[in-house]
Amino acid sequence: MMKILTKRLIQFFYGFLLVGIVSSVLASPAPGIPREFTPFIDYDMSVRIDPQTRVLEGKSRITFNKTRDHVLKLGAAFEVTHASINEMPYEPETAEDGSHVWQIPYAMLRPYDVEIHWRGTLHPLDDTLDHEQTLGRPVAASGEAGTFLPNASSWYPRVINGLIHYSVHIELPPGQRGLVAGKLVDEQETDAGYQARFEFEHPSEGIDLMAGPYEIASENYTGIRGEPILLRTYFHPQIGQLTGDYLEAVKRYFKLYESWIGAYPFSEFSIVSSPTPTGFGMPTLTYLGINVLQLPFIKDTSLGHEVLHNWWGNAVYPDYKSGNWSEGLTTFMADYAYKEQEGEDEAREMRLDWLRDFAALEPGQDEPLVAFTSRTHGASKIVGYNKSAMLFFMLRDLIGEDMFNRSIQGLWGMQRFKVTAWPHLQSAFEIVSAHDLKPFFDQWLNRSGAPNLTITEARQEPSETGYRLRVTVKQTEPPYQLRVPVVVQTESGEETHLLDLQQTEQSFTLGLNDKAQSITLDPDIRLFRHLAPGEAPPILREVMVNPTTATTILSDNEETRHIATTLAEKLQRRAPQRLPANQPIPTVPTLVIGLQHEVDAWLEAKELSAKPEIVNGKGTAQAWTLTSPEGTSLAVVSAQDNAALEALIRPLPHYGRQSYIVFDGRQAVDRGVWPVRVQRVAVE
Repeated sequence: MMKILTKRLIQFFYGFLLVGIVSSVLASPAPGIPREFTPFIDYDMSVRIDPQTRVLEGKSRITFNKTRDHVLKLGAAFEVTHASINEMPYEPETAEDGSHVWQIPYAMLRPYDVEIHWRGTLHPLDDTLDHEQTLGRPVAASGEAGTFLPNASSWYPRVINGLIHYSVHIELPPGQRGLVAGKLVDEQETDAGYQARFEFEHPSEGIDLMAGPYEIASENYTGIRGEPILLRTYFHPQIGQLTGDYLEAVKRYFKLYESWIGAYPFSEFSIVSSPTPTGFGMPTLTYLGINVLQLPFIKDTSLGHEVLHNWWGNAVYPDYKSGNWSEGLTTFMADYAYKEQEGEDEAREMRLDWLRDFAALEPGQDEPLVAFTSRTHGASKIVGYNKSAMLFFMLRDLIGEDMFNRSIQGLWGMQRFKVTAWPHLQSAFEIVSAHDLKPFFDQWLNRSGAPNLTITEARQEPSETGYRLRVTVKQTEPPYQLRVPVVVQTESGEETHLLDLQQTEQSFTLGLNDKAQSITLDPDIRLFRHLAPGEAPPILREVMVNPTTATTILSDNEETRHIATTLAEKLQRRAPQRLPANQPIPTVPTLVIGLQHEVDAWLEAKELSAKPEIVNGKGTAQAWTLTSPEGTSLAVVSAQDNAALEALIRPLPHYGRQSYIVFDGRQAVDRGVWPVRVQRVAVE
C-alpha cells in the first residue's frame, strides 16, 4: 500500500510540476506574437425584429475604457437615428461601401460611452443558398421561417478591431423565439410577443443572432466539475421529434471532451435549426439546417465537430494573423477521432481521402497552413481542415499518444479565452514531450505542398543473422525531415520499419531474419505526401476543384443543355468553361455531361472505356471517373432523361470523394472508390 501511495504522490507531483512549466511558458507571448490585451469593451444592446416586415430596430450602448483606438461599423442597409459619445452628438463617416463608420479615439483619462440607435429593413430570407454561398456572402436576412444575422454582415454597430463583453435583449412578435451566444439571463413570452436577455461574459469577437418559429426543449446536464449546464434545442416544429436524440448526443460529446480536454467552458449549449443548409458553430450553440439535422449521421459526425468548437475556436481563439489552427485540431479530435472509434480501416480511409483531395489541387491552389484563416472554397478546406488535421495525426505519431493528450490539456488549461497562435501550440507540445519540434512545425506550417517520396532501390544480401536489405528513398527538394514507414514482406510475414529521412536521397540498411520479397512505402497512409502516380484512383473532386477544368455538354437539346450547365456550375462553383463535343479530349481535367445514349456514343467515338459494369444499367443516373490514355482526368455524368439529370443538381456536389456513384432520382443508391494501388517495389 505504501508503494502505491508513493507512486501516486510522484505522479501527482509530476503532473503538478508539468502544468506549472507549461503555464509559465504559455502565459508569455510566443516569439513574434503581441501580448493578448484584456478586453475593456462592454456592449449592451436591445433589438426588436419583425420577421414579417423584416424591420429591425436597435439600440446599442458601448463603453470603451483605456485600451486603444477602435472602429465601429454598421451596414449600409441601416439608418442611424441617433449617435452620441459621452452624450455629445457623434455622427458617423460614410465608407466607400456605404456603411457607417465611427472612429473611437484612445480613452486616456475617462471611458467613452457611445450610444447608437439604428433601424433598417433586412434582406429577405433566401432558402436556396447552400452552405458555401452563406459563408461567402454574410447577409442579415429575415423571414417568417427564420432570421439569421451574422456578425460579419454588420447588422449592428460592431467593434471590428477588439473583443467585447455583451448583453443583448431580444424582442420578437408572438410565435417567434430567438437567441444569441451566451448565458440566458431572462426569458418571457406573453400575448405581446417573446423577450429574452443573453449575456456573454467572456471576450467575444462579435454577435450572431438567430430567430425563428422555434419550439424550445430544455434539459440539465451536470458537467465534470459538478456545475449545471443547460442543454436546449430551438427546433422548427417539423423536426421537433428529433429533440431527444440530439440532446442525448450532446451529453455523449460532453463526456468525451471533458475527459479528453477539460471542463466545458460555458453554462449552456443549444442546437438551433436553420431554414437554410447552414453548419455553424458559435460559443454555446450550433446553427444547423433543418435538412442537415434530419440526416441520420449528423448526430454522430457534424454535431460533435460543432460541440468541440466550444473548446477550440470559441474558447481558445485562433490568432488569424498567423493562421487558423482550430479547424485542423477540431477535425482531428472530432471527425477523425470518430473514424478511429469505428476501426483502423475506417481511419486509414479518411487519411487516404485527405491525400486524394490534396492530389486534386492544381499548382497555385495550395497555400501554407499559416496563410489559412477560414474556409472559403473547396481548396481552402483541403488545406485548412485536412492537411492541418494530418499535421496533428503525425505529431501524435511523433511524440506518442500520452504526451499528445497531456499537451492538449496543458494548452487548454492556460489558453482559455486567449488569442492563441501556432507557436503557442508548438511550445505546449515541446515542453510536455521534451522534443525539439521546430523543424516539424516549420516544414508543415510555412511550406506549401507536400513531399514526393519514391523507393529507388531495394537490394538484399545474406548476413550472419539473416539478410541485410539496402533501401534508398528519394524525395523532392528542399527535403523534409520525415519518419517514413515501410513494410517489408518476407517469406514469413510482414515487418514494419521507420526510416529517418533527412536528405533528398538517402540509403538505409535493415536487418532481417528472413529473405525479403517486396517493400511498400507508407501503406498505412501515416504521412502527408503526394500520392505516387497510380497510387490513388481518380475521384470526382479532381474536376470539381480544379480551376482549369473544361466542360463538355453533349446534348443539342436546349432544355438539356440548360440543366447540364446548371449542374456544371454547382459542381465547379463557377461558370463552366465550355468545349464542343467534337473536339479531341483536352489535356486538362474534363467534365462530360449528357443523356445516356449521348454519353455512350461519345465514349465510343473517343475510343474510351465504356460505362463501367458496376454502374451500368443501375438507377436513373450515374457519374464516374476515368483516366484517358493521355493521362487526363475525366468525370462523366450520364442520365436517362432531363428529370433524372436535374435531380442531380443538389446532391451530386456532395459526393466529390467518390470515384463512381449511382442515383435513383435524388437518392444515391450505390457509390465507391476505385481500388488503391500502393507503392510496392520488388526486392532484388
